[in-house]
Amino acid sequence: MAKSRVLDPSGRPVEHSALTREVAEASIGTVRSPIFGYPADGLDPLLLGSILRSADHGDPIRYMGLAETLEERSPQYMAVLGNRKRAVSQLEITVEPAGEDKAALLQSTALENWLQRDELTFEIINILDAISKGYSFTEIIWDFSEGQYEPNRLEWRDQRWFRFDRRDLRTPLLLEDSGAEVPLPPYKFIYAPFPSKSGLEIRSGLARVASWCWMFSAFTQRDWAIFTQTYGQPIRLGKYGPGASDEEKNKLFRAVAGIAGDCAAIIPQSMSMEFVSSDNISGSIDLYEKRADWYDKQISKIVLGQTATTDAETGGLGSGKEHGDVREDIERADGKMLAAILNRTLVRPYIDLNYGPQKLYPKLKITRPEPEDLAAWTQATSPWFAAGLEFVEKDIRDKLSLSTPQKGDAILRKSGDQVEKLAEVDDKSDKKPSETEFKGGFKGLKGNSGGVDAAQAVEAPQGGSVAISPIGSLTERLEAEALPEMHKILSGVEAIVEGSGSLEELRENLLSAFPALPGAELPGVMAAAILAASAGGRAMVEEEADG
Repeated sequence: MAKSRVLDPSGRPVEHSALTREVAEASIGTVRSPIFGYPADGLDPLLLGSILRSADHGDPIRYMGLAETLEERSPQYMAVLGNRKRAVSQLEITVEPAGEDKAALLQSTALENWLQRDELTFEIINILDAISKGYSFTEIIWDFSEGQYEPNRLEWRDQRWFRFDRRDLRTPLLLEDSGAEVPLPPYKFIYAPFPSKSGLEIRSGLARVASWCWMFSAFTQRDWAIFTQTYGQPIRLGKYGPGASDEEKNKLFRAVAGIAGDCAAIIPQSMSMEFVSSDNISGSIDLYEKRADWYDKQISKIVLGQTATTDAETGGLGSGKEHGDVREDIERADGKMLAAILNRTLVRPYIDLNYGPQKLYPKLKITRPEPEDLAAWTQATSPWFAAGLEFVEKDIRDKLSLSTPQKGDAILRKSGDQVEKLAEVDDKSDKKPSETEFKGGFKGLKGNSGGVDAAQAVEAPQGGSVAISPIGSLTERLEAEALPEMHKILSGVEAIVEGSGSLEELRENLLSAFPALPGAELPGVMAAAILAASAGGRAMVEEEADG
């Protein structure tokens, strides 16, 4: 496929030579070095405030390092953030064609084929790094080996290698090797803002809120460790007599100090050693534990929107099944936001590069399929089917996930017992019923009173036979002969409705077309049905009168 001049949505020409090579790869000794420091070391409220303020003014280096350290040092944050990322990465991705024409279907099919790649799940997890940090950058390395552009790799790029335009702090810029800040090359990056609140992307990451919880939790754990080290074992108290020399005192102190590690010591008989334990140590431990757990629960709320699953204290298994890992509204919002990002930064470039600019583009849909109650659907549609509503077999098979049988397939079908019984009924019904059987059906269906039901077997003089309901027979015959005529009329009316532009025009068209509407046989069928019903009713009355 020949390369043509393509413009991105902002009107900038696409540089085809840059599409297939990396423009933001890591390199030690450059501005895109993969090695950074640890700004979270010695973190306190003053240092944390300084890091966040620097990011607010356009320098995200220390903040991004803090966010990465937070995932490394907080087990709770790492776990719940991973749950949220994996939940979205495993949602079903479908393609919605831009239309029903051949070109639109061809484009959607090409996208569907590309989505089958195994690496996509891990690449989506990298894109979702934006949940923690507020935004992420992913470089698209295109492949043109087969004459058509296709994303070969989606490479995560460190946010510290990018800046925002100082004029608005929203427009992303790439750091060049020289340190210059330049616009992102067209169709080369997936810029994924994932704000957790309104405002600047640099201030909308979850790490900003979670870092405070982690810092205070770290303080609590440090105090807990000091307390455990101090009071976790009894205090060793050495006692010496009034006449003890300095050498004896030093010997006793060395024994008291070393007994914790050596677990053995010798002292003169005149000296004594006592171990003093704290009486309320368990209550103090509970205080530290509850405080640390409380901060973990706040982190769960920040990331998952709830604490029930990760921090359930009772009924853990049931609680997890009831609430799930991520709240459904958050999962749906993440899926829609990710789909919008990919449609803008991946799908459109893919279509433009291969098929040229389009008026409408195919769309990715990322969502969890809602389970459908097929039993309720069957129960709701069965009466309509029995009433004569027509269904498309393919729709039913698709609904039930049943494929169309092919030649040579082993077919499962309804047992033939019912078919044989129906055949027997048809054979018996071929015999002309006696006058008593015919009139008996009318008697049984008179009003709502009791009597012999027309659907029950009636014992005739010649022996048992299948009940024949005159009303049922007449109704079935009327339906069989009248329905085709009704369909003709409805087809004509539907054609008139489709060809009318307004209600007034529809009224005029119906009035003018009424004499010529199809279905001329319908009045005769209705007249015959009314006559048959009248004759049957008279016969029933005469039978009752003869009594």
